[in-house]
Amino acid sequence: MFRMIALKILVLSIALSLVAPLLAQTAAPPPHAYPPWSAGHNAPAAAKGYMFQVATIDNVPDLHGNPEDAKLVLFIGGNQFFVLPRLIAGFQAMHPELRGHIFYETLPPGILRRQIAAGNTLTLGNLTIHAVPDVYEAGARVVDAMVQQGELTNSSHYAANDLAIMVAAGNPKHITGLKDLGQPGIKLSMPNPAWEGVSRQIAAALRNAGGESLYQSAYVKKVADGSTYLTQIHHRQTPMRIMQGKSDAGVTWASEVRFQQMVHNPITGVVIPAAQNSTAIYAAGAFKNAPHPDAANAWVHYLTTPEAQSIYRDYGFQSVPGK
Repeated sequence: MFRMIALKILVLSIALSLVAPLLAQTAAPPPHAYPPWSAGHNAPAAAKGYMFQVATIDNVPDLHGNPEDAKLVLFIGGNQFFVLPRLIAGFQAMHPELRGHIFYETLPPGILRRQIAAGNTLTLGNLTIHAVPDVYEAGARVVDAMVQQGELTNSSHYAANDLAIMVAAGNPKHITGLKDLGQPGIKLSMPNPAWEGVSRQIAAALRNAGGESLYQSAYVKKVADGSTYLTQIHHRQTPMRIMQGKSDAGVTWASEVRFQQMVHNPITGVVIPAAQNSTAIYAAGAFKNAPHPDAANAWVHYLTTPEAQSIYRDYGFQSVPGK
């Protein structure tokens, strides 16, 4: 009898040892794995009504506030989403008449441009909204071109950012630099060039680090074989995929790594040397036909104030070179 019990215990122990790795792979993601990482508390609307959110099913992390009664509408490149709550609070303190009446979107610049081209209308799932922007913020190259074309006025360059490699905490794949991203078996999360301007800077950095062959490996061959996943919302999808174990690494802005660490997500970053890195300059401009021109111009000016610059630095952004 004792032999039978001992045999059953042995069999159970072996079974558990085989199943444990599988359970570890399917373990629940960390509590902050799914956006909005603010849990909905960053909506600047005056009356929020009933707050409802279901992770991965019903959440809208990149639309903020109420467009219906907005007195300032901002279309902002998505990788700045985590800076906006403090910027909005500081700006509203200077302009209390706008408190509760600011609506902003933090989608990739390419998607925002398509929304503008579609009559300022966006359908997200089953939700369709119409919001006429007062201000557009993106890379300086795009904003400066829009100024030249007469779409934007009163523009300013207000922040800079460098690239970094985002990886899981502890860097389990031991990634030391961009060249490692070309290795077989390293699963990548990279921005889709069709949507996100950062893909240009990433392509340049890859070529700086390993020539055309590294770029082709990370952005062409691995896309073809499925080991590079092209994101549509890079600032959300890349940290999510890394935390869920679907990707091992992704090239992002250094500020995005900083934010994930600030909210205590299991994310860390690998520094890219200056000789390989690429710096982006952020710019903003008021639309020529902005519905709220005074508020738009005030916002563009606010971005260059010492208060706003300090907020950007807190989140890992840099001042514009030469300013």
